[in-house]
Order: sequence, then structure tokens, then C-alpha cells
Amino acid sequence: QVQLVESGGGLVQAGGSLRLSCAASGNIFSITAMGWYRQAPGKQRELVAAFISGGRTNYADSVKVRFTISRDNNKNKNTVYLQMNSLKPEDTAVYYCNAVVRFSNYWGKGTLVTVSS
Repeated sequence: QVQLVESGGGLVQAGGSLRLSCAASGNIFSITAMGWYRQAPGKQRELVAAFISGGRTNYADSVKVRFTISRDNNKNKNTVYLQMNSLKPEDTAVYYCNAVVRFSNYWGKGTLVTVSS
């Protein structure tokens, strides 16, 4: 089992920045991929950025250059960050942290990011 807790969402004006954090606990040493997804009202959940196998990163085309995923691994926890710069109103969504353990997906409860124009 893996538990994920997100933080850092909020309201920001277009052009501004936010930093999201996701703290993983539990069976963190079995995590094979970890990252961020988002879901805007009326739309499907989509990948934003993630660490995948081999330590590589994967970004949605719409956020490349503007968003950066990073992580902090230590003995007891695994934290993933999402630095979001030059935010646009279309970035408004609930952002979810995701972790993959073998064939199971774990999700956080989500954090709302609202970008005003």
C-alpha cells in the first residue's frame, strides 16, 4: 500500500507560479513510477508530468518548458514536486499525485489549482 498526500494548490493569476508537493508513504520502495495528473471540469484526467522507468521524465506537450517535475528521496519518504511557471487559465484543474506499484495505481485526493485571467 502507498499513501499519497498533495499540497500546494491555490488561486493564482495568469503568468504566476505555484509549486505542488506530493508526499508518499508506505511501501515506497516498490514505486516504479510517480508523477502528476490533472482533471479539468468536463474533461478526462490527463498526464502532466511523471518520473517513469529508468529515472526518465515524461511531460505533456502543453506544459513542457513551463512545468518541472523533481523529487526528493530519502530513507523514509518519497516526495515529488511540480514547479509550475507561466500559468495559464487552461491549467486550471484538480491536480492528482499518482504512484505505480507493479500493476496497481495509487492516487492522492487531489489539490485544486485555479488560474485567473
